[in-house]
Amino acid sequence: MGPEQHLVAACAALATLTFGVGLRMLAVRIAEMRARRIPPQAVALSADRAKRLEDSRASDNYNHLFELPVLFYALCAIALATTHVPGWLPAAAWLFVGLRIVHSAIQCSYNRVMHRFTVFLAGFALLATMWVGYALSYLAA
Repeated sequence: MGPEQHLVAACAALATLTFGVGLRMLAVRIAEMRARRIPPQAVALSADRAKRLEDSRASDNYNHLFELPVLFYALCAIALATTHVPGWLPAAAWLFVGLRIVHSAIQCSYNRVMHRFTVFLAGFALLATMWVGYALSYLAA
């Protein structure tokens, strides 16, 4: 598999994680609403959900998968569109995806904030480094 295919595969893996967390969120939310007899309309707005639903781990993580990862998807899309894929980028992309998997696993399970924060910071620093490295390599090419 070439570097372009690895980038697409890393993006597909992160998208798969997002879909998986979305399904987990749905399952947790439906189970809690059934158990506590909460009608769907009672949680129509995010403020209502915050008041009525107790377990927001998967929901919070789902939202997080649309924050920092957006910059990851953008970088991969730019690299593919420009056909400038430095040799280090696919490995860094897979490392970022791995960190997001660990972040999701922590947040959707035991949710220890400092563990999650450490993994977030590692992913944040990695992605910032990826952007700087990519920009420099593109300008030098």
